[in-house]
Amino acid sequence: YLSYLALAVPRALSIRSAVVVAMTDPPFEGLAGALVSKLTGRPFIYNLRDMYPDMALGGDIVRAGGATQIWETLHRRALRHATRVIVLGEDMRERILSKGVDPERITIVRDAVDLPDSLPSADHPVVREIRGAFRFVLVHAGNLGFYGAWQTLINAARLLERDGVGLVFVGEGAMKDAVQASARGCSNIRFLPFRPAAEVPCVMAAGDLHVVTVKRGLEGVVVPSKVYNILAAARPLLAVATNKTEVARFAERDGCGIAADPDNPEAVAGAVRGVMGDPERLAHMGRKPRDLAISYDRGKQLHTFVQAIEEAGPA
Repeated sequence: YLSYLALAVPRALSIRSAVVVAMTDPPFEGLAGALVSKLTGRPFIYNLRDMYPDMALGGDIVRAGGATQIWETLHRRALRHATRVIVLGEDMRERILSKGVDPERITIVRDAVDLPDSLPSADHPVVREIRGAFRFVLVHAGNLGFYGAWQTLINAARLLERDGVGLVFVGEGAMKDAVQASARGCSNIRFLPFRPAAEVPCVMAAGDLHVVTVKRGLEGVVVPSKVYNILAAARPLLAVATNKTEVARFAERDGCGIAADPDNPEAVAGAVRGVMGDPERLAHMGRKPRDLAISYDRGKQLHTFVQAIEEAGPA
């Protein structure tokens, strides 16, 4: 990260551009973008993907101390200096507002995806492979990172073992080894590697509920982009997250699934049992996501992004 920034900042200073755009990978890039903007007098657009140091602290990657306080102070200065701050959702916007950013300078651009024409049938070999012999399947497809309420999810799966519910993880991530260790001995939890891109529709089709989890304290710090793949595929959500997250609002406010406390395995298990026993409700939750996904069309989101950059640039 540091070697990248050491090379990127001088190069950015030497380029004659209309605006300066910075993202959050590396985590310090927003600070570098703000610096380049100040030194060159160019408008600064801060495109937030994750929020630091909040993510590093909430994910237990670093400990709170003097260094993180300095980081947070510099980050707030970068946010306030930005001509436009682009965020991924309502919850991230609320987090940014709490840092003193002018709401008029915040634009939401979601990670929308194209809508598939259809999903494979339940008889597709890959769908059967993912589902296994379980009666009802919860699928978590994607990164097993620092932000998830993994222990709650594992404990809930243990409570659901006798109900014929399977929890299938499809993917990798920094926390995979720890999650696997926590799930040891539980016969209804499976771990599968990432599937090829061509098989992603099969992964979507395999889940009766698709899990999106954000642990308490990280609301708006991370906004899992996979939720839009789930909505586009018209699959119901299981949001293991607080009602401060946008994914929980999609589930409950917009009728796209169910949400449960990320610190309460019994609540998660109870919510799953509730929809297992109500096929009509589950079918209804499968119809709502696509309508929501259409409103977040990729073309519309790209137009909003381009417009934000053009408005921030020189007249």
